[in-house]
Amino acid sequence: MTGLSDRSGEPEGRTRIQNRNRETILAAGREVFARHGLRGARLDEIAARAGMSKPNLLYYFSRKQDIYVAVLEQVLKDWLMPLDALDPDGEPVEELRRYITAKMALSVAQPEASRLFAGEILAGAPHIASFLENDLRELVKRKAGTIRRWVDEGRLAPIDPYHLIFTIWATTQHYADFDVQIRAVLGKQAGKPGFHEQAAQAVLSIVLKGIAPR
Repeated sequence: MTGLSDRSGEPEGRTRIQNRNRETILAAGREVFARHGLRGARLDEIAARAGMSKPNLLYYFSRKQDIYVAVLEQVLKDWLMPLDALDPDGEPVEELRRYITAKMALSVAQPEASRLFAGEILAGAPHIASFLENDLRELVKRKAGTIRRWVDEGRLAPIDPYHLIFTIWATTQHYADFDVQIRAVLGKQAGKPGFHEQAAQAVLSIVLKGIAPR
């Protein structure tokens, strides 16, 4: 994938229990940081949510900032994987359908991850600026090149590939980042079974109709 996946790999020699505990800490940290941000989060709360003592948590991460950066790296790895999987040799509309569907599913399954990332970006990305300017830029450049080739081949409507990617990001992550606003507007409808599936179909219809070759 990108350089991020290499940095996020598990070091040799770490035991299965250590890996499991580390993942538990990261999951707890993701929830706490998403709610309070880096400044407002407390190690005590992360440890409690992880079901371990603070000294045990400090065995794995010596500082709150270290947990925060590790959480962000995991979030980025998970959220960029569907884009990285876009197959240049695949059928364009179906590849983009799979990508949008995967992003919508992540918004439902990991809303706190999306909100955490949004908070970091709104703060100026002080902890991930290097990744955004290097790894992310390179990944998006490659995938934009694939989309541009599809356009040149007449397999997609004439669209700007970068703005298509930005639109997919904004639309799919809206359902995580602005969940409170959606529920305020739609009321009980937003909580009904099948709502997210209906939302995914609506987003797919809007985007895919816009990119279908004319």
